[in-house]
Amino acid sequence: QVQLGESGGGLVQAGGSLRLSCVISGRTGSGYAMGWFRRRPGKNREFVASITWSGGSTTYADSVKGRFTISRDNAKNTVYLQMNSLKPEDTAVYYCASLSTARTWDYWGQGTQVTVTS
Repeated sequence: QVQLGESGGGLVQAGGSLRLSCVISGRTGSGYAMGWFRRRPGKNREFVASITWSGGSTTYADSVKGRFTISRDNAKNTVYLQMNSLKPEDTAVYYCASLSTARTWDYWGQGTQVTVTS
């Protein structure tokens, strides 16, 4: 069974930092890319960032560009989201997802809560 597990969420003050981790396990191949999504209170799920396994190409939502950095460790099948200069509007449940070679988000983690206070 393929499993994705997020960790690293917590409660921080505005301007602080957190690093989220996501490990994918249970299959020989890890797919095409890994991504982070978030669901803010009262809003739909939104894309945050992604990174390809092979070339490390990254994509960021405008709302986090310059503050968040996505990275990956291929040997560990792990993707990270370094979040700096956090704002209260970053408060959300953050989800890790796997993008398959067929370009579908086929596996999702359970999410980790990030809360940023003023």
